[in-house]
Amino acid sequence: MLKPLLTAFALVIVGTAPAFAHLDPLEHGSFAAGFSHPLFGLDHILAMVAVGLWAASVGGKALWAVPTAFVATMAVGFGAALLGMPLPFVEPVILASVIFIGVMVALALPLPTVGVAAVVAFFALFHGHAHGGEMGEAGALGYAAGFLAATALLHAVGVAAGVGVGRVLATARGTIATRIAGGLTALGGLWLAISG
Repeated sequence: MLKPLLTAFALVIVGTAPAFAHLDPLEHGSFAAGFSHPLFGLDHILAMVAVGLWAASVGGKALWAVPTAFVATMAVGFGAALLGMPLPFVEPVILASVIFIGVMVALALPLPTVGVAAVVAFFALFHGHAHGGEMGEAGALGYAAGFLAATALLHAVGVAAGVGVGRVLATARGTIATRIAGGLTALGGLWLAISG
């Protein structure tokens, strides 16, 4: 049970750590540049998948409400960046989101869907603002559509992993596996904070 999770976590780290460059929108198009943006940073991948895991661990309406809250508020943060509205501590809050959401998944506290959605929405504002600040020469609509689609896809991966592990490993083992994945996410966030 633990070995497949550790293997998957190691592959994510190895596969994304050196890929910090983003696609050039002039060469690849605005949508492709936006879509690739969350996929080229380990902090974004860990946070987005962890949002899905947290939604899966809460269950019920959270399966769609939590990712929707993240994506919608991320769009607001992106718009704020385009309008030149400053937002302090963007990068530290993004790293904190990885650690905090990972810890919340690991603890599996019984929280209401509205509370979880509010927490992820807070962090999403900063993630969206960062995307807006790093847009470069891309067209805003295509770029936004791309990174929002990639974000939703990463959330879906987290939800599918959380729900799938719960079903395959039975209730108690699935919960433990999801909690371990949350702990590994938090450790990944700490590693990024220390190494960066």
